Amino acid sequence: MAPPTKIKQWTIQGTGGFDNLRYNDAASLASVGESEVLVRLHAASLNYRDLLMPKGLYSSGVRDGVVPGSDGAGAVEAVGSKVTRFKIGDKVLTLFNQGHQAGSLTPATRATGLGGTVDGTFAQYGIFNENGLVSIPPSLNWLEGSTLTCAGLTAWNALYGLRSLLPGQTVLVQGTGGVSIFALQFALAAGAVVIATTSAEKKVQRLKELGAHHVINYKTDANWGETAKSLTPDKEGVDFVVEVAGPKSMAQSLKAIKIDGIINIIGFVGGQGSDQPGFLDCLSNVCTVRGLLVGSRLQFEEMNRAIEANKIKPVLDSQVFQLEDLKEAYQYQV
Repeated sequence: MAPPTKIKQWTIQGTGGFDNLRYNDAASLASVGESEVLVRLHAASLNYRDLLMPKGLYSSGVRDGVVPGSDGAGAVEAVGSKVTRFKIGDKVLTLFNQGHQAGSLTPATRATGLGGTVDGTFAQYGIFNENGLVSIPPSLNWLEGSTLTCAGLTAWNALYGLRSLLPGQTVLVQGTGGVSIFALQFALAAGAVVIATTSAEKKVQRLKELGAHHVINYKTDANWGETAKSLTPDKEGVDFVVEVAGPKSMAQSLKAIKIDGIINIIGFVGGQGSDQPGFLDCLSNVCTVRGLLVGSRLQFEEMNRAIEANKIKPVLDSQVFQLEDLKEAYQYQV
């Protein structure tokens, strides 16, 4: 079957807010280049990053007119003449930074963010370089697979990117967002102890159901960092912190961390704050504080093997939207 010439897709036009998301039900589909793959997208997922882009609040660059969305799962429908990694019918997932194949990010590979500078996944079809795709874990469906690109890979990088998590170590995760839940699942699969924080009592039981060994309500325990430390062997502290809240929780993360532990700074969903730790606090706590931006294709493939081997199932929201209802999905995510 010949590829379509017109497709449905969304673009970001300007930076005034969600009203700058524009829907086109007859957008032109470009031809497939010799090293490119045409993917019919069956599912995509939203991330906090996506909410920032139409508002002009995303710091890593947004091209005007870009198709948003980094996370997508779909089937290959056409391949270029020089493509060797995929064939028609293969089930694939998108890579966040299309040029980040292995090793550390560079300025050049950081500038290949899907849905930012490169057209993304909020469309019926997408055309991607063959190196910007990975195979979906066979045990996952489209919706489950579509959550791995950003949140899943970020969590994996946090636990295995700088130094690999070991059985018996302790991981502190914050809240019930995508990165935190993936980190919880990966840590449990590795035989680690998980301490989770939340601000809602109703989520305490949910986190325990997902396998968290300890859950701390940071609204009722202002010194949750010290509490987390007290729950570790010999009260030495946690080995890894997956820090998603940002400036408002960093001081407590430093109180929780073990000597030579790693605090992975993922984001700032807790908002900005003027009262936050400085560089010398890292020295006084003898720890590593590391910023990271998702991960490489090599890490993605390693993560997918672990997901398949451990039969890990991504935890999905009950609400699913159609492509045409993307604005409603953005509002729901807020």
